[in-house]
Amino acid sequence: MVAQDVLATRTNPVPRVEWLRCLPFLLLHVACLGVLWVGWSWTAVGIALATLFLRVFGLTAFYHRYFSHRSFKTSRWFQFCGAIVAAAAGQRGPLWWAAHHRAHHRSADTIRDPHSPVHFGFFWSHMAWFMTREHVGTDERLVRDWLRYPEIRFLDRNDFLVPLAFAMALFGLGAGLEMWMPWLGTSGWQVLVWGFVVSTVALYHLTFAVNSVAHRFGTRPYATKDDSRNSFLLALLTFGEGWHNNHHHYPASARQGFRWWQIDITYYLLVVLSWAGLVWDLKPVPRHIQESYKRKDPAPAAAGSVGLEHP
Repeated sequence: MVAQDVLATRTNPVPRVEWLRCLPFLLLHVACLGVLWVGWSWTAVGIALATLFLRVFGLTAFYHRYFSHRSFKTSRWFQFCGAIVAAAAGQRGPLWWAAHHRAHHRSADTIRDPHSPVHFGFFWSHMAWFMTREHVGTDERLVRDWLRYPEIRFLDRNDFLVPLAFAMALFGLGAGLEMWMPWLGTSGWQVLVWGFVVSTVALYHLTFAVNSVAHRFGTRPYATKDDSRNSFLLALLTFGEGWHNNHHHYPASARQGFRWWQIDITYYLLVVLSWAGLVWDLKPVPRHIQESYKRKDPAPAAAGSVGLEHP
């Protein structure tokens, strides 16, 4: 039984969190205390910010806007490159990520939504949902369009490989800097802790906040059938994902900041990549969709209702 079927027939009001299975995820949080051992340097902090925002872009541009919503086109080799960058975030593989996100859009803020805060609370929406047995697997019925790519299936089956290789590369970078540029005051362990551990945990909670915070706090300019919200601050931190009510209003667009003042860094970077010929056919927001914000905002989706949005 796949996750959506389980959600539809669940009798237990609070799904069980499998703490033991999620031990690596929890230990990564504890490992942030390693900063007390390795210390800090401007080099390590700079690398941490660079790895954070590189992977923010990988997740938002590729796992979300490309694999989940097909909001632009690219070549097979570049889609693989984008999938690798996103996979370095340690948030499972592209098929798992896209399948759960598509399930979210089809049933946003209903009982069938994988991570709505409406039915099981803020903590469930923020992180507990993927720590349950219901959401370990991938409903391949929702991602049939990607199953024909063996390299994408490989990344999805072996989702630990890219984060592991990324962590090892960061350790090697730090060791190299310590050896050849000692005046930078860093080391392999310091770059590993800051560039991978701290950066990855920060990235986790930025991503999770779109599921939790952006369905609880913010503005609702569009009359969606869910409780999605726009948040300027979250949009800055997540390269545009904080314009969540916009996105639920029209998920097909490559641009989530519909108005000129709604900063959407992911979209700007996609435009730059389109100038280089690496991506193309970025789906715009039709004017009538953009202007429909003038409609009266209804109440959020009621429990048990079914969303009508599609990826």
